[in-house]
Amino acid sequence: MDTSERSSTEPGSATDQEATPPPRRGWRRWAMDTRPLRIPAYRRLWTSTIVTAVGSQLTAVAVPKQIYDITHSSAWVGYASLAGLVPMVAFALWGGAVADTVDRRKLLLVTNSGIAVTSLLFWAQAVTDLGSVAVLMVLLALQQAFFGLNSPARNASIARLVPAGELPAANALGSTVTQTGLVAGPLLAGALIPVIGLPELYLIDALALCVTVWAVHRLPALPPLGDSAARRAGIRAIAEGFRYISRHQVLLLSFLADIVAMVLGMPRALFPQLAAQTYHSYGEGLALGVLFAGIPVGAVLGGLFSGVFSRARRHGWMVIGAVAGWGVAVAASGLSANLWVAMAFLALAGVADMVSMVFRGAILLSAATDEMRGRMQGVFTVVVAGGPRLADVLHGTAGSVFGPRAAVAGGGALVVVVMLALAAAVPALRRYRI
Repeated sequence: MDTSERSSTEPGSATDQEATPPPRRGWRRWAMDTRPLRIPAYRRLWTSTIVTAVGSQLTAVAVPKQIYDITHSSAWVGYASLAGLVPMVAFALWGGAVADTVDRRKLLLVTNSGIAVTSLLFWAQAVTDLGSVAVLMVLLALQQAFFGLNSPARNASIARLVPAGELPAANALGSTVTQTGLVAGPLLAGALIPVIGLPELYLIDALALCVTVWAVHRLPALPPLGDSAARRAGIRAIAEGFRYISRHQVLLLSFLADIVAMVLGMPRALFPQLAAQTYHSYGEGLALGVLFAGIPVGAVLGGLFSGVFSRARRHGWMVIGAVAGWGVAVAASGLSANLWVAMAFLALAGVADMVSMVFRGAILLSAATDEMRGRMQGVFTVVVAGGPRLADVLHGTAGSVFGPRAAVAGGGALVVVVMLALAAAVPALRRYRI
């Protein structure tokens, strides 16, 4: 199913003004493709993401730190993660259906405001030294519920703001900011806690979210197209979304590609064991930090040089190649006994992950009709959030049985085998282009 012509001209979407963009010369052909930033609405939304990408990581660090300070138990930190995952999954699926039946701008205003208020409540309980894990877990569940409602609407809106031919560039811009936040946010949190204290991290996040609310307020109205507003966002609408995926192989394969890459190949659960056993001679703390930094640093570099790939038209082959490249790089990192070589391969895996994210996101936005985009993004949110958590269980178990290096290398090899088998068995992804 190739819907690129429809997606660039459907009512309410951006007009594709650059069907034949002039070639970029010299270093510019390597640099990030910034064409979407010429669109004022997208530029405001992207600029707000720069602030909130770091701010959200301050809260992501503060919550487990506060729970551990209260309980002195890593188990409670894990339980809190589960408390956030369950409502996020449920509300992402429902939020995708809601996003297909209401003005997405209004939904974003409500949900971003809700996340901001939740951050203020986090700050209030911390500054009053309430010391209640139950309150923290309830607030975390509430925050993740708002995030689940917000994410599908936000992602689905991009196709109404940006021309179809620029969707990979827009995804690269957004993903680069997110990955930069994953690197900079925890580092900033670690530096700020001794200086200003933990409660203020929540307050900074709340203030950052005000920037997002302002940016969303400045967006144009994004009402549902056609008769979508007449539908109800219930179980039936969610089920329709899954049936839609099953009928469109390219969408199904884009989800399966991410599941294969993340569940079989995300090795983060093994990083502590690798740092303690394989790379302890470098210093366990240093090794752990280097391993965790490898993938996001590579993803940021991939985004900064996304001009190399963001204008590619064969989106299906880009996904297949990126997932296979991720598997090869992860396997190579597991085979390396040198910490810095392992980090280099993890960084290459991060580059491949960035390419995969860019083109999987573009396929979801271009291959689905507007009345289905919210639900597709809801499933996408669940897959992206759930895959690495399943990987933690799988790799943790495999590491205990086979050893960490064998588990990492074996997982990467499985990614390559399974992805190539899927591509060979189902030609829809290989044939998809825009």
